[in-house]
Amino acid sequence: MRHANKEHQESLTPLDKFALGITNRVGTMTCAAFFAVIALISLPGALASGNALIIVAWIAQTFLQLVLLPVIMVGQNLQTRHATTREEIQFEVNVKTENMVEELLKLAREAKITKKSHGPKRKASS
Repeated sequence: MRHANKEHQESLTPLDKFALGITNRVGTMTCAAFFAVIALISLPGALASGNALIIVAWIAQTFLQLVLLPVIMVGQNLQTRHATTREEIQFEVNVKTENMVEELLKLAREAKITKKSHGPKRKASS
């Protein structure tokens, strides 16, 4: 039987492992909070400029990109976890169903053999 986790780990290159390490650290709510603090540090400067373009640029380039990136990653991780749970449950249901079908087939075969061994009943001739 194949093992998805083992196969996945064995297929990773050093750069893949590095990318996963970064993803696992950036895709956390702790990182989102840290980025929000960094973004908010520059907010007073943007507001003090009074320039609408600078304020819009701060929102789009600083806050949205810096803060939403890890939040979106966390959301995707939660969606993936949910999908994985559903897949695991579906697999368990499939295994139980397969076992039940095998048991029913076994019982059907046994019933067929029993029926053949007794043979058909004949009426006595008059």
